Amino acid sequence: MQYHNITTDDMLNGEGLRVVLWVAGCSHACPGCHNPVTWAADGGLDFNEEAKKEIFAQLEHSYIHGITYSGGDPLYTGNRQTIAALAQEIREKYPKKTQWLYTGYTWEEIKGEKVIPFLDVIVDGRYVEEEKDPLLSWRGSKNQRVIDVHRSLKAGEIICRE
Repeated sequence: MQYHNITTDDMLNGEGLRVVLWVAGCSHACPGCHNPVTWAADGGLDFNEEAKKEIFAQLEHSYIHGITYSGGDPLYTGNRQTIAALAQEIREKYPKKTQWLYTGYTWEEIKGEKVIPFLDVIVDGRYVEEEKDPLLSWRGSKNQRVIDVHRSLKAGEIICRE
């Protein structure tokens, strides 16, 4: 898997202060996307042990609420295995840290993926420029949903946060 950046002390991509992993690779190519530089799967840097150590060092801080996976698309086909393994390792090592994931796929398309049980929140759906609303919390367009993963899995239906 490739990635473009790891940001720290982020307040825009989930609740609380977060570390954000910006992965490479996205096949959605949504018009108006805020980060098209991340679309190419072979762009950026190799996600290696040093990158993982950087994330874990941030998660050690008590003031960091958790990690957000964004991009690109963390659930781009070439990213899924690495993201699932990373999310599982973080859940085991930092069980109280929250894990958010932004994806252009819908819940219905990805609810069976291996990574899902390790996540707390998924913001799903492609960005639709015609439905852009700057007043929305945690999402860019009205079609996107902020899904509480654990409650949704338990209920057998989508439970949105907000």
